[in-house]
Amino acid sequence: MRILLPLLAIALSGCAASAAENARAAARQASEQQKLAEALNGLTPQKPVSCIDDYRTGEVKAYGPTILYKIGRDLIYRSDTGGGCENIARGDILVTKSISGRLCSGDIAQTYDSTSRFQTGSCSFSSFTPYRRVK
Repeated sequence: MRILLPLLAIALSGCAASAAENARAAARQASEQQKLAEALNGLTPQKPVSCIDDYRTGEVKAYGPTILYKIGRDLIYRSDTGGGCENIARGDILVTKSISGRLCSGDIAQTYDSTSRFQTGSCSFSSFTPYRRVK
């Protein structure tokens, strides 16, 4: 009986830690969704396209598994990945390889730590949904 009580205490503390971890993850996800909504505020989604010109992309930001490519003040492309490239939100570098100069649905991107240059993740692009400011 003396052994069971410490084991029970360890198990319960593990559950409490897991619940706290889940709460932090849910709060982080809600925050990312709010920031994504703010980034797309005032823009209207258009019909998705399968490819975008890589040379036109300016600012690239991640909001959870969603990556936004800002082309200008009035145009942003959104691609929802399966996850794996979220580290660009903390400053990692997004590396894509394209011989055509275009990013396309199904292309795989990799992320690298900007200091150590170690690979930190990878993801596959979905279609690209243009969001435009309607005048």
